[in-house]
Amino acid sequence: MTDWAALSDGQLWARAASQFEGEAFGQLFERHANAVYTYCFRRTGSWLAAEDLTSVVFLEAWRKRRDVRLAGESVLPWLLAVAGNVTRNAERSIRRHRRLLARLPRPETVPDVADDAAKRVDAEHAMRLILGELRLLTEPEREVLALCDWAGRD
Repeated sequence: MTDWAALSDGQLWARAASQFEGEAFGQLFERHANAVYTYCFRRTGSWLAAEDLTSVVFLEAWRKRRDVRLAGESVLPWLLAVAGNVTRNAERSIRRHRRLLARLPRPETVPDVADDAAKRVDAEHAMRLILGELRLLTEPEREVLALCDWAGRD
């Protein structure tokens, strides 16, 4: 059984690259994910974006594990460089998206259905109260009121 904690980053990277050991890569993730996540959060100001970008950094690391040769024993500088690139790419993508949205025609203002529904309920309630009071009038008086006042006839 391998003592993963005793191995250096370089040794873990080599094992992940040459022997395709997921456990070795997992140990690298455990060691450095928090530092990468913190870096991404400080670049974006968003916990959610930092989570996504951290995932992208380690996905890229796994994808490139056979091609990258570490300059020293720590993989963290390389991971942070990847995090910087990933963050810049995400920011660039967001800027492009915002520019595209700015060029689109503004949507027409759509009335709030909830406001309209509330007004209709209030009007219906008020009308029931009025009709209750109008029952005190005779039928001809109600007809005159309905035609002259409500329908605008003379």
